[in-house]
Amino acid sequence: MKKNLLIMTLAIACTIGLSACGNQDTSAATNQTQQENIEESTDNGAEEETEENVEEISDQEAADRVAALIDAIYVQSRTDETDAQCEEAKKAWDALTDTQKEMVEGESADPDYFGRDTGDASLDNPLNQDEIGEKEILVVSFGTSFNDSRAEDIGGIEKVIAEAYPDYSVRRAFTAQIIINHVQARDGEKIDNVEQALERAVNNNVKTLVIQPTHLMHGAEYDELMDAVNQYSDKFEQIIVSEPMLGEVGAEETTTNDDKRLVATEVVNAAMKEAGFENPKQAADDKTALVLLGHGTSHKAKVTYSQMIAMMKESKFDNVFVGTVEGEPEETEVSEVINAVKEAGFTKVILRPLMVVAGDHANNDMAGDDEDSWKSLFVADGSFEKVDCQIAGLGRIEEIQKLYVAHIKDALENGGIADASATELSSALENGEYLAEFKTDSGMFHVHENYDGKGNLTIKDGEVTIKVVLSGDGILNLYEGLAKDAKANEKNWLSPEKVTVTYEDGTSEEVNAFTIPVPAIGEEFDLALVGKKGKWYDHKVSVSNPVKQ
Repeated sequence: MKKNLLIMTLAIACTIGLSACGNQDTSAATNQTQQENIEESTDNGAEEETEENVEEISDQEAADRVAALIDAIYVQSRTDETDAQCEEAKKAWDALTDTQKEMVEGESADPDYFGRDTGDASLDNPLNQDEIGEKEILVVSFGTSFNDSRAEDIGGIEKVIAEAYPDYSVRRAFTAQIIINHVQARDGEKIDNVEQALERAVNNNVKTLVIQPTHLMHGAEYDELMDAVNQYSDKFEQIIVSEPMLGEVGAEETTTNDDKRLVATEVVNAAMKEAGFENPKQAADDKTALVLLGHGTSHKAKVTYSQMIAMMKESKFDNVFVGTVEGEPEETEVSEVINAVKEAGFTKVILRPLMVVAGDHANNDMAGDDEDSWKSLFVADGSFEKVDCQIAGLGRIEEIQKLYVAHIKDALENGGIADASATELSSALENGEYLAEFKTDSGMFHVHENYDGKGNLTIKDGEVTIKVVLSGDGILNLYEGLAKDAKANEKNWLSPEKVTVTYEDGTSEEVNAFTIPVPAIGEEFDLALVGKKGKWYDHKVSVSNPVKQ
């Protein structure tokens, strides 16, 4: 624009010079016209430049609006507005130009949220139909937004269960609302969360409800599932909860079981077959290591990964290593695994997920092109001549699919983890020691922070008690019942024992611990307390999610 203005100005100057000896009026008129032309040209250029700026700002505003809509549904909670929010986000995305779509960036939003091709969602069955009948198997998974993996890994498990139990209606629930919202917004596929699925079962008059988690272990997701199930314990004649994939956690890092043995064998065999080896020994002779990547967790169940490492050693799979995205337990952190593979003398690596589905973690955290993916970090180390990735979830392996069927069979025959109702749950558990959650209705009355909200549950000949360490010594007595009845029943007061707790900084203090009779697992019961002021207060408490120690 400036170049055009300069040429026009020079042209005017030449014209003025040529006509200087002519009629002054004509020259003035010409000058006036030319000056108007210059101003008009300058104004038009400014308008064009302003319009360009407006266009650029408009693109960014449109992209930011979509990013905000995505962030609004990228949450682990469902509200009455969720359906409308999902629809609005997709509609706004579809209205963007290709340029604007590339500009979408928010706290959790990016162009891949709607733009990444993860397969055909129409090939997946959300299993959210009604007319369930009186017997239902609810298959509960964390979930994935990768359509192909959802259909093959989770859908594969569901189909095998449905074939094995034709008298039951098989339905689906996901525990990750973030994923549910993603699939609904992008593909229009509605998947029930656990509460929706349980409500659907109640509304369809289901009498026997079997719940099969596809989760690897008794971790945080499993605990949340049990919390939700406990809220519906009186809605069905019978609730049976089956074991997750790897069975009971076990207390020691070296504790293994048949479930872990089967999974270890099947995933290693599948990996070897895909890589073109007849067995792990042939791969080891080729200096090829297999690294199985799990999610990882800070939950106490993280010992499961250590147990899988022990299982690999027990099975003589000397070239198989276990890592986790979260790096917990510590031995599964990426740098630890890279060093372990190098020290063992392997120069080639196969990365494969130790997860039910090959979803976001497998495609991005493991096999992605970002510099912090496991593939990139192995390559960047410079010690390996070859790094390959296998994108395949555990859920598509036939023998692992059958493992879930076996778990359901065992649960139906033996009562499962939860049988009949919360009141009868304790009788379904064998004598022994358990770790269980102890919840109260007050922030002033709770388990000491060192004990993660849990107490030691003891079951012996039908009697159930839980020992909990409280947060201080201010509670002097407890009474199982209401405060108004406590004073007249002093002989039934529960007295504390002194327990010393030690903090990370080395300091310690003496607090009160109580052993409390438990009338029913999973149901609230009345527990009154009295403090140093001598006044009794009513409280509701519950004991849930017992894990055998």
